[in-house]
Amino acid sequence: MAIATGAVCAQDPRTDQVPPPQDTPYAGTIALHVDASDTAQGIFRVHETIPVTAGALTLLYPQWIPGDHSPTGPIAMLAGLELRANGKRLMWKRDKYNVYAFHLDVPAGVSTVDATFQYMSGRTDNEGFEITDRMMDMEWSKVSLYPAGYFSRGITVAPSVTLAHGWQLGTALETASQSGDTTTFKSVTFNNLVDSPIYAGKYFKRVDLNPGGDAPVHLDIVADAPKYLEMTPEQLNVHRALVTQAVKLFGSHHYDHYDFLFSLSDVLAGNGTEHHQSSEDGMGADYFTAWSDNSPGRDLLAHEYTHSWNGKFRRPSDLWTPNFNVPMGDSLLWVYEGQTQYWGYILTARAGMWTPQEFRDALAMEAANYERNRAGFQWRTLEDTTNDATAARRSSLPYRSWQMSEDYYSGGQMMWLEVDAKLRALTQDHKSLDDFASAFFGVDNGSYVTKTYTFDDVVAALNGVAKYDWASFLHARVQTLNPPLENGIAATGWKLVYTDQESGYEKQYNSRPEPSRHLYNFAWSIGLTMTDKGEVNDVRWDGPAFKAGVSTGASLVAVNGQDYSSDVLKSAIAAAKNNKAPIQLLLKYQGGYRTVPVDYHGGLQYPHLVRIEGTPDYLSEIIAARK
Repeated sequence: MAIATGAVCAQDPRTDQVPPPQDTPYAGTIALHVDASDTAQGIFRVHETIPVTAGALTLLYPQWIPGDHSPTGPIAMLAGLELRANGKRLMWKRDKYNVYAFHLDVPAGVSTVDATFQYMSGRTDNEGFEITDRMMDMEWSKVSLYPAGYFSRGITVAPSVTLAHGWQLGTALETASQSGDTTTFKSVTFNNLVDSPIYAGKYFKRVDLNPGGDAPVHLDIVADAPKYLEMTPEQLNVHRALVTQAVKLFGSHHYDHYDFLFSLSDVLAGNGTEHHQSSEDGMGADYFTAWSDNSPGRDLLAHEYTHSWNGKFRRPSDLWTPNFNVPMGDSLLWVYEGQTQYWGYILTARAGMWTPQEFRDALAMEAANYERNRAGFQWRTLEDTTNDATAARRSSLPYRSWQMSEDYYSGGQMMWLEVDAKLRALTQDHKSLDDFASAFFGVDNGSYVTKTYTFDDVVAALNGVAKYDWASFLHARVQTLNPPLENGIAATGWKLVYTDQESGYEKQYNSRPEPSRHLYNFAWSIGLTMTDKGEVNDVRWDGPAFKAGVSTGASLVAVNGQDYSSDVLKSAIAAAKNNKAPIQLLLKYQGGYRTVPVDYHGGLQYPHLVRIEGTPDYLSEIIAARK
């Protein structure tokens, strides 16, 4: 068979034909209406009226979604696209190399084009529900097309939505009018529209979190049933304290008003996505009603709220894009997400949503990850994990401790803890990362015009708090292999230890419905995490189970001849500490069975923090509420 050889044809550049964005205003206002009333089939029906002039026009479906840090716009869920002008159908053609772009020719004499299509939301547990018979999470990026060739801030949209009968909604958008079940909002720029999702539901409650404040903050709750909407006075107080502590930390706010869009559901997909004047937040239905058993996850609201300052107002320069179809760069996510993860934990504790012990137990689990469960740093850097949002797109990985997955979150958190301790040590405890946060994120109070930053800007701001070789410090932890991410714990006056008893926080974490369903954690000992059905969720790279040949995806059927349960495995691990016999695991995988002997005798291992006597207790200072 002959094989073709030769140079690539110069006339075939393999690039799309999409006009690049220009910083000029788009003429006219796009009218965008979404009928979101179909709660049974989950179909969002879209109608847009787009002002146009004769000639070539390219319409884009948003691809690079802020908060996802990746090209995750669900273009495959767009269906039924039809374009019309003056009552006649116009033919469109998808770009040959860009599936998010649609080209058409606008005839002479046409001033508007009507676009209709449907967005087909997920209808299985695996896909995640965006609408149920009781509530809805609607992101405008999924239900809109916009003209190419313009910055998104130069495109004006007049949005409206029709909900199921009797439903109420929460959003950062401002209402212009309401007629029946249809709400029309005030016109906004397209970038602000995409940044302003809607939560709506049959059972809805709005809670004021800063009465009398100059910028209102509300908790807009939708729930599976009315009983899940109820808060105790103590719960209300700690959620109000979250707002108070955040504003005290940053010394500013960058919103006219802010809405926590909060779903409490065992059906609607759990969510945590930042926006400038709102956030999408989802927890289990019993968030309030089983408060004492739900410590894990309480940091979600604090994390997403922090993003109003870190990520939305101050944003890495390579993450800012002129529209939603220009690729994002994620190199500074260890600041954007890593420091937000840090402040999320801190503000949760300062607000009283966690006790000091719950905070320490949560932090101990993070620290243990980097002491025992992050072998992947042998081959890749923390900075390289900022590519995971695009490379893996949050898909499940067979060996996560080796491959790693978005470790800029918790790895960044551990690094910023060390930075905080270092600032305190350098200044005899007179200054801290609080001072950095106020100076870096708190500038231009009241403004919500994005202010970008670079690595050098971060270094300069740290030097503004305390002079030090911060560039080398950060390089050693972000851009080198095997970074000392566990050093932050010791620097704050505490150390990581392991005992055979789970902390109260870890017990709750291992049995909570979100984010994983009943994950049994034996990572620190035998090197396994298990689902409640016995499926091996992860195997610690080079841990005891890994060395014995255990694979992720296998199901554990029996332990030492007994039917598997988490208690049976726990007892076997404990008993093996006092004898030399290996732990016998009967595994089912790919239709076959095999017995794997695991030679482990270290007993049960669970992480905790204990004080280092004779050292400053910076950690307790860090989580103390600000007066």
